[in-house]
Amino acid sequence: MKMFKMAAVLAASVALPSVAGATDLEVTHWWTSGGEAAAVAEFAKAFDATGNKWVDGAIAGSGDVARPIIISRIMGGNPMGATQLNPGKDADELIKAGLMQDITDLATKEDWAHLLRPKSQLDSCTVDGKVYCVPVNLHSGQWMWTNRKVFTDLGMTPPKDFNELMADAPALQKAGIQPLSLAQGWPVGLLVQDITVALAGVDNFVKVYKDRDIGIASGPEFTKVFEAVAAARQYAPADKMVPQWNEAIGLVIQGKAAANIMGDWAGGEFQVAHMVAGKDYDCLPGLGITPVLNTGGDVFYFPKSADPKITEAQLVLAHTLVTKEAQLAFNLKKGSLPMRADVDLSAANDCMKKGLQILDHSTAVFPNDSQMMDRDSLNQISDLMTEFMANTDMTPAQAQAKFVDIIKNAPK
Repeated sequence: MKMFKMAAVLAASVALPSVAGATDLEVTHWWTSGGEAAAVAEFAKAFDATGNKWVDGAIAGSGDVARPIIISRIMGGNPMGATQLNPGKDADELIKAGLMQDITDLATKEDWAHLLRPKSQLDSCTVDGKVYCVPVNLHSGQWMWTNRKVFTDLGMTPPKDFNELMADAPALQKAGIQPLSLAQGWPVGLLVQDITVALAGVDNFVKVYKDRDIGIASGPEFTKVFEAVAAARQYAPADKMVPQWNEAIGLVIQGKAAANIMGDWAGGEFQVAHMVAGKDYDCLPGLGITPVLNTGGDVFYFPKSADPKITEAQLVLAHTLVTKEAQLAFNLKKGSLPMRADVDLSAANDCMKKGLQILDHSTAVFPNDSQMMDRDSLNQISDLMTEFMANTDMTPAQAQAKFVDIIKNAPK
């Protein structure tokens, strides 16, 4: 009965051709942590309910690992049925090469332009007026996560922001608690970026990353950022870094570390551990300094296929991903915000409610870095920040000078 109801909805809303029989659709993504796996299973369940079959193609590791594999497969003529990517420039070359499915008709018939928010997410899926991907969530990297019990057991008040955490760090360290957990690779770059947004401000961050403002990048606003990172690196030394971001969050959950700076996807790990936001742990948007959200997120693209059954299944999946039911189930477990404003989020935890408050009632919402700068330049910045955090001989002035050079050479 559920299959027939879904088919009727699709026929009415997008006039999809009828192709008999269920279709297996391989879907690649990099959601492999506990919380992420629980979330993506909700999408799979919703798609399977249409009579088709979600064939999970999870790629272990981060997006930095998965993206080259995904792009290589599509370029090499071995495409998956659908794939997760981030909004921005990652798929531009694939679209130019004519390898991605145009889903404009579906987006138009379902009125995604008015159904999905913020506007920047669908804009990132749009090239020359045509829609090539479907946004499924809004996530933000600007969060600090703390374990309340770590502080209360030491007779300390849980910090309300990053500055208070740094003030507490010596006492935490003396008590044998790692003040700030950190994972290797991209989480280092995210840490520095979050400190940049918190201390230099959203406007200056956007002027540097989007407008390539060298004056600001080399000026006092960014000098204080590099000085703050230099001060923080003593509490997250290279020999204490763990391989994966969820392992760093695990240290906070276990009480071995006091805090971690990570995106809202970390909330899923706390949920899997049955911890309650506002009681067992705190989530502080904008590191507690200036509550902000960047318009990052996840989108799904659909590589072209010569098989009409695959093409139909792709459209069914695109439709399914933005239904109220799928949006609610996925985002409640992912910790991210739904793309639709009409989803009932009465079951949302304190962290999601904080994010929704900013999204719906604040102007402190800004583009994700990958929406403003090419991936190669972003990787160079990440490599620089990793070196800066690990090499205590590199001064803030030296790191800032190298950062300025990357910004100067980044293509617009």
